[in-house]
Amino acid sequence: MNLAHATALVTGGSRGIGYETARELKVRGARVAICGRDVAQVKKAAEELDCLGIRADVGVAADVDRCVAEILDAYGGFDVLVNNAAYGYFAPLADIDLESFQELLQTNLVGAMLVAQASVRHFLAEGKKGHIVNVGSTAARRGFPRGTPYVATKFALSGMTDCWRMELRKSNIRVMQVDPSEVLTGFGGGEPRVSERKLRPAEIAHAICAMLTMDDRGFIPSLEIWATNPD
Repeated sequence: MNLAHATALVTGGSRGIGYETARELKVRGARVAICGRDVAQVKKAAEELDCLGIRADVGVAADVDRCVAEILDAYGGFDVLVNNAAYGYFAPLADIDLESFQELLQTNLVGAMLVAQASVRHFLAEGKKGHIVNVGSTAARRGFPRGTPYVATKFALSGMTDCWRMELRKSNIRVMQVDPSEVLTGFGGGEPRVSERKLRPAEIAHAICAMLTMDDRGFIPSLEIWATNPD
């Protein structure tokens, strides 16, 4: 697709991978909307990016419906979803807090489904081509100690991506997933770490835009991104 003709929604777009992806989409000429849970962060990011900023919790169906309605009101429609909103919760199996686990599932998994569902309903109603990029993780391919909650959401996201891909190809909707290894963001809380050797949000944004810009007759189902020689 030609990103200069695209309109994109980037969830979790006020920081990290989402922010950098929104910035790269804008550089390439797309109209962009971002959403996030923190009002101040969303407002600040939207002003910096010169895009539409929407306060929305992807794990709340009413918020998702309102988010899509605001995009339609502002732009008349959209044809790209970057399903990025997620966070991490890590604990040994014996110590997992059920409420924290369920909250993680609600955002990382149910939230991804709700936004994709609302987006696909719009794509199908308009009879237009659509593009979904789910931001997964290498944790979608292998587990690690203390990773049960987070890894569960990313394995499940991969499964949903496969289902959507097979279901929606006949409707000219491309469903893709990008799986980064460790990225220097504030994902775990606090300020992003600095390293000359680990991945940055910019590398992931570049990969997402590369996937989207392939001619619509083909698509990259999944893409795993590793740092060449990490610390």
